[in-house]
Amino acid sequence: MNVRFGKRVVGDGHPCFITFEAGPTHSGLESAKALITEAAKAGADAVKFQVINPDRLVADRSQLFEYQVLVDRETGRTETVVEPLYDLLKRRALSDHEWRELKRHADHHGIVFFATVGFPEEVELMRQLGCASIKIASGDVNHVPLLRQVAETGMCIQLDTGNATLGEIEAAVDIIRSCGNENIIIHHCPSGYPARLEGINLNIIRTLKSMFPYPVAYSDHSPGWDMDVAAVALGANMVEKTITFDRMTRSVEHMFSLEPPDMTRFVETIRSLHTAFGARRRILTPAELRKRQEIRRSVHVKHNLAAGHRLSLSDLDYRRPGHGIPPSEVDRLVGRRLLRDKSAGERLEWSDLEE
Repeated sequence: MNVRFGKRVVGDGHPCFITFEAGPTHSGLESAKALITEAAKAGADAVKFQVINPDRLVADRSQLFEYQVLVDRETGRTETVVEPLYDLLKRRALSDHEWRELKRHADHHGIVFFATVGFPEEVELMRQLGCASIKIASGDVNHVPLLRQVAETGMCIQLDTGNATLGEIEAAVDIIRSCGNENIIIHHCPSGYPARLEGINLNIIRTLKSMFPYPVAYSDHSPGWDMDVAAVALGANMVEKTITFDRMTRSVEHMFSLEPPDMTRFVETIRSLHTAFGARRRILTPAELRKRQEIRRSVHVKHNLAAGHRLSLSDLDYRRPGHGIPPSEVDRLVGRRLLRDKSAGERLEWSDLEE
């Protein structure tokens, strides 16, 4: 089943949908707008943010959050940072007016805008902005009231599934479908900042595609884009990659994000994959057909043969190029009489033979 996402279609048989995540890496309205501009310049399909109200979301302001930051580009050395979750989320909080301005900015640059939401008023804000999709965070996969509210908008729902069991994913999908909404994209999002290789589990993409009829996405929390390439090769219909202006920024998710020079290369790499996949059936182009004739063989005669000679296998040789009778027709040649003399090494033609 394919899902319409703005002017694009997401699903099997269509190019991978590329989303750049700017939610955790902006530092306010102006940096968020600048990241949107860079995402659009790089050729991404969409840019994603996270609508967050830390004063309402975080009940315990002493709750700590741990993540890694990059401290040396040459060696890849990192440090562990621990800070209150409230402080981290507060840095990325924007007002409704600022979200509206960001949406206008994205529209101006021709890039799809959507966001992760967590409260009813945030769902309504995204609906008012005319967003093509809403994303549900992995922590809310069991938030039944939120799932129902989002589903009832009829908008495309992106369901993050990090740390959720397959049973929990099935339950969430059932809730969305029970509201009459089949516009679902299921995200495989390995946990960790960054994700550990042993926890990425790319094979779950195949599992999700076999369990559900909906497009499957991969949200990447690892440095570089090797995992994204692998995910697309395994069937991911969408990839989501975080972007930043500086990977050494001492805040969560920057260290494994793409900087502007890498954004374009990332998009080009994913686009190239779609071209390279081709079709499930082997369909040769005219150029390939011509090329193969140069490396295939034709039937020639080994030695001088007189008209009336009845051909045997010992009379035949096989040489390039393949513009004559192919070796695959040899069984039709044996026992046929020659209509004319043939010189050693000469190519055999059908017109040389009796019917």
